[in-house]
Amino acid sequence: MNNTAAQEIAAGYATEGAALELGSVVVDGSVDPSARVRIPFATLNRHGLVAGATGTGKTKTLQGIAEQLSAAGVPVLLADVKGDLSGMARPGEGGEKIESRAKDTGDDWTPTAFPVEFLSLGGGSAAVPIRATLTQFGPILLSKVLDLNDTQESTLGLIFHWADQRGLPLLDTKDLRAVIQHLTSDEGKVDLKGIGGVSSATAGVILRALVNLEAQGGDDFFGEPEFEPGDLLRQVDGKGVVTLLELAEQQANPRLWSTFLMWLLAELFEELPEAGDLDKPKLVCFLDEAHLLFDGASKAFLERIEQTVKLIRSKGVGVFFCTQLPTDVPNAVLSQLGARIQHALRAFTPEDQAALAKTVKTYPTTKNYDLEEALTTLGTGEAVVTVLSERGAPTPVAWARMRAPRSLMAAIGPDAVAAAAKTSPLYAKYGETVDRESAYEKLTARIAEQPAPAPADAPPPEAPAPPPERAEPSFVEKAFESPVVRSFMRSAASALGREITRGLFGTKRRRR
Repeated sequence: MNNTAAQEIAAGYATEGAALELGSVVVDGSVDPSARVRIPFATLNRHGLVAGATGTGKTKTLQGIAEQLSAAGVPVLLADVKGDLSGMARPGEGGEKIESRAKDTGDDWTPTAFPVEFLSLGGGSAAVPIRATLTQFGPILLSKVLDLNDTQESTLGLIFHWADQRGLPLLDTKDLRAVIQHLTSDEGKVDLKGIGGVSSATAGVILRALVNLEAQGGDDFFGEPEFEPGDLLRQVDGKGVVTLLELAEQQANPRLWSTFLMWLLAELFEELPEAGDLDKPKLVCFLDEAHLLFDGASKAFLERIEQTVKLIRSKGVGVFFCTQLPTDVPNAVLSQLGARIQHALRAFTPEDQAALAKTVKTYPTTKNYDLEEALTTLGTGEAVVTVLSERGAPTPVAWARMRAPRSLMAAIGPDAVAAAAKTSPLYAKYGETVDRESAYEKLTARIAEQPAPAPADAPPPEAPAPPPERAEPSFVEKAFESPVVRSFMRSAASALGREITRGLFGTKRRRR
């Protein structure tokens, strides 16, 4: 009976095209190695959720999925929050537990290494440092990092707009600090009044939040050279490159790195062409600790996350949100996630029990499992799964024993990471910080050029000499004196000088 039920469940996961193997079906405590649970590669751009309590096997599930994507030539981006995914660069080590898991899941397990790129936010790590400019990051995402409320977020948007209009590039935090200090100074009060009645008190709050960000090391991340998201879409010897974003130096500032991941998605959305339906995605991103994206997020930020998740799948990009509870993800986003891989939940408190009840309701009905009981009794490396089939319908709910990763399930150490980073082609591109002229330098120069006040007993300035007699103006000079032509030239110069348009998250769109 158990085998029959397992085979009936597995029939819902049968595919004609290539598929990613998750594991095998468990019914009444027995596993059927031939009853496979899989995700069609063609539906991976319909996104997914990997959830479960600490210690239930989420990270190993991510590792196993990333390995199979890489083997199929699909690049992967993983936020390595705890620093324990670096072992993907080395072959795994066999043993009794690995052999037992391979037998249970019908897996011909072979130790395998994968091409890994080690990146970090800013320059405080052994990995290749990557950065973004504030102008490119935009006011909405920066507001999330600075923990601003809706009013302060709109004010920051006006400040960005003023800098855009004045041709003042905001590359790093000192640029934005210089702009805000100018706008709140006696010389800048006229400018402040001219951008929608922004109050100096609100501007001061933003300035203090910015100073706090700098004190936490956030200033090391913003600047140039700016990371180009297209560098994530790479292959080595036919395998997709697995980009591990190391966050050890930024774990104290989770708002920054979680928001940075959203910035990457926004940039990919703006840059990638429409792809339509593909046999496999161009890139899959895993957003670990996804609850940090939504904690305290403004309405505008949440709306743009929802928009991005809806639209980016047409660009061939899949997104997996990874968190402890499905309820960490807003319903509007959760409804967009086609694959659900739910590891064990803990139900020790009334809040946990309420979250468990809500989680059960997100799954299709099943006669094979009591889901409320199953979700609290899953073993380590087991999960309750449902995905989208090739025809776009939810598959039957499966209690799955997950495959073991084929790469090393441990960290390889900072020295090995540093050695790999130094030999990376990206190191020459992003390894050294560039500090070109931007808002800070321009505003500082403007202050330096202001004439000093004349002393009270100084003689009056000499009258200027009369201008020399001018010849009759030429045709070109007459044309340039025309108000219509002058207006056109101002508009053209303004467009060429700025050319700043902003996308879904208020991020600056690159010129193609």
